[in-house]
Amino acid sequence: MEMLTIGAFARACRLSPKALRLYDELGLLRPARVDPDTGYRYYAAGQLERARLVAWLRRLGMPLAEIRRVCALGSGAAAVEIRAYWARVEAETAVRRDLAAFLVDHLTQEPRRDTTVNTLELRHHAHSDRGRVRPANQDTAYAGGRLLAVADGFGPAGAPASTAAVEALRFLDTRETPAGGVLNLLEDAVRGAAQAVRDAADGTEEAGTTLTALVWTGSRLALVHIGDSRAYLLRDGELFRITHDHTVVQSMLDEGRLTPEEAVSHPQRTLLLKALTGAAATPASPDLRLHDAHPGDRYLLCSDGLPAVVPDDTIRRLLATAPAPDAAVHTLIAAANGAGGPDNVSCVVADVVETAA
Repeated sequence: MEMLTIGAFARACRLSPKALRLYDELGLLRPARVDPDTGYRYYAAGQLERARLVAWLRRLGMPLAEIRRVCALGSGAAAVEIRAYWARVEAETAVRRDLAAFLVDHLTQEPRRDTTVNTLELRHHAHSDRGRVRPANQDTAYAGGRLLAVADGFGPAGAPASTAAVEALRFLDTRETPAGGVLNLLEDAVRGAAQAVRDAADGTEEAGTTLTALVWTGSRLALVHIGDSRAYLLRDGELFRITHDHTVVQSMLDEGRLTPEEAVSHPQRTLLLKALTGAAATPASPDLRLHDAHPGDRYLLCSDGLPAVVPDDTIRRLLATAPAPDAAVHTLIAAANGAGGPDNVSCVVADVVETAA
């Protein structure tokens, strides 16, 4: 069997030796032989096809965990998975493309009022439930004509922290916000929310809250997100998660160090990388994003008590079949409680509807 040194193999498959060592550690691409004395890796020529596939998938931007799953499939099934992955990428890219187009338009034209403000509006409902296990509810959920928000508190002052974070954004519900400045306004508002949380937690570092909110401008929704509460978009029957969990487990998934199946039972699955806390340090920066709204869109904001026990396929089905936001909220909360309700669960559902001009 023809053997290649790690350097020769790297050149042949266009993966760096550093990448090959990482893929060895992750079990994604093991060397054919490791010298017992020097630890030097050797690869078989027959491994080049798999290595090239890994390199191509990395160029697509596919996370390592997904690459490992794709490489374990036959050619036909792998092609189906790659097609599905790319469809998700295109959906996410479309959102960023719309933001880029808006920014170009905003920077090259004279400021103008949003002419669609009187033709689209939100119909919404919010509810927070203690669940079946927790002795108290530390979540806060809010829905108004311009502001939707969910916060999931934790620690000894979790309930006051989540309430303070949402209350700090409530001023956004009483003022008309132009799309052009809404992201800057949201960033400033989150700084105010961070201070409010510190005051509510009275300097207790172990207390804090997540915060996920949407602000309506009349034609767009601006998202601010920190923590592991989530926002979803149901459009044309398809469900898209538009937030990324700021957790240790999610970072390990992104790096390919965990599979989705392993993540479900990982002991650190609730450990946050970002949150608003009682610590005096500078708060972690939130994710900020702008979404164009289409008539018929349905948005869901929820604390992690929902997705922890209700699969995304079920969330999609329940969202798609509920006739109105209030029915959707109560159906989703009932599903979480029906699955044991191990955590507080809060949901906000908002529909984008056309109204008479």
